[in-house]
Amino acid sequence: MKRTIIVSAPSGSGKSTIIHWLMSEHPELRLAFSVSATSRPPRGNEQNGIDYHFLSPQEFRNHIEQGDFLEYEEVYKDRFYGTLRQAVEQQQEEGYNVVFDVDVKGGINIKKYYGDEALSLFIQPPSIEELRRRLEGRATDSAEQIEERLAKAAFEMSFAPQFDHVVVNDKLEDAQAETLRIVTQFLQQA
Repeated sequence: MKRTIIVSAPSGSGKSTIIHWLMSEHPELRLAFSVSATSRPPRGNEQNGIDYHFLSPQEFRNHIEQGDFLEYEEVYKDRFYGTLRQAVEQQQEEGYNVVFDVDVKGGINIKKYYGDEALSLFIQPPSIEELRRRLEGRATDSAEQIEERLAKAAFEMSFAPQFDHVVVNDKLEDAQAETLRIVTQFLQQA
């Protein structure tokens, strides 16, 4: 069985940037990205099946009832995120180590499911103030959404000790190097 790498972080912490770098710059790790499902609408240039599997809230609920998710969470009212089990299993059958970009609760649930076959990483911003600056700089969310994300981030950071490793993303290059070291070591133990 191939291994899984779980990366969780508050929104704006740099987890997606680190994951994309790891996958594009280190093909030797044989990483495949687990495309999550969500009931939120696409942002910017996001594409269905590439960035997320975009589902309506009702479609998402139907998949929940059928037991199709490895994990899922209703993050905000009618705003679901989850991981379809079949998609992950197919990637593993193709010989890939699957990388998850999930919220904190999803990360904890996937780790419980896979146990020692999974590595869980928490990417942490250096501070809430820096996180605010990053979120405002992205210019993808309203002021109200940013405040919601910051409140959620403070809560999510309390879960960091439940992850195998915490990587503080103060300087992106250092966080990338540390993540690469941790992932490489984990995959070599297989």
